[in-house]
This record gives sequence, C-alpha cells and structure tokens, in this order.
Amino acid sequence: MSFIKSATSIKDAPNTIYPEIAFLGRSNVGKSSLINALAKSKLAKSSSTPGKTRLINFFEVKLDGKEIIFVDLPGFGYAKVSKEEKRLWEENLTNFIKKRESINIFLHLIDSRHPELDIDESVKDFIGSILRPHQHYVQVYTKIDKLNQKEFNKVKDNLCVSTTKSSGLKELIMTINSIADIYR
Repeated sequence: MSFIKSATSIKDAPNTIYPEIAFLGRSNVGKSSLINALAKSKLAKSSSTPGKTRLINFFEVKLDGKEIIFVDLPGFGYAKVSKEEKRLWEENLTNFIKKRESINIFLHLIDSRHPELDIDESVKDFIGSILRPHQHYVQVYTKIDKLNQKEFNKVKDNLCVSTTKSSGLKELIMTINSIADIYR
C-alpha cells in the first residue's frame, strides 16, 4: 500500500496497470476516512475541515490480496477557496472524470444523514451520462453510525458504511472486487 502521485489534472495523472476506483463525493463526506479504512493504513489525509483534498491523489492498495488503484478526488461543494480556484478545480475535476478511461468504478459517497441532496442527484446524473461500457457507478452511504433507527431505515437497502464502527466495509470490498475482477 503506497502513495503513487498527486495530480492537478488529467495531464499530470500517472499511467496505471491495475483497476482504478475513483472516490467522489461532497466535501466532508468521508472519502479519505473510507480510503484509509479499506486500505487498513493511513494513506489519505483526513480532516474535519471541508475541502482539504485539493489534488487528485493516487494510491496503490491491496484488497484481499488484489492490486487496485484508489483515486481520491477533491470533494465538491463547500471549500474555503477563491471563486477562481474553485472554478479551476471544478473544470479540472470534470475533465478528469470525463476523460480518464482507466477508471473502472466510480464510488459516489453520500452522507447518509443527507441522502437526497440535489448536488448528489446531479453527480449521479452526470456520471450516468458519461459512463463508458466498462465503467460502473456505485453509491455508498457513509456515516451510518450517526443515524437513528428511523433514519437508517431510509437507506438500509443501499450499500452503507461506517468507518468509525468498521461496518459495511466487507460488503464494499466484495462489491469492489467483484467488479474489478472483470478487468484484471
């Protein structure tokens, strides 16, 4: 398990030989925490400050002994940056997502406390509109440990995880591996 490279755009991205899993979601949804939990290592920097990940970060990891590349994308939504910097991020991120053919799975992380936000629906629609035949879209509801029973009942039929309680991780790993096996 190791850090490969950070990139600002698709031009800077490394060539990889293993299946790529792109983690995308709103700022502070738990992308870095989930990457670290799945890798069983502190690879990605997590912070309580939204918008901390500003680059596209590539990590080589093993899931059940199989090599995979995790791609940690900057969060969308809130970030304490200038409008111009935010515009440039969004442009680079959109271009990366549209043109990076080596991505096999888009893991769209959704905060289970806010399961029906317009921004998440827009991301789902956008990914659906650019998805290539070899690519898959998977929604993952995060932070389920923060839900009461009534709230949990609304999302329980989905793939749900809690990094603090380590719940749902095995199911997510099985999902990733079952899709990634097609591309090995």
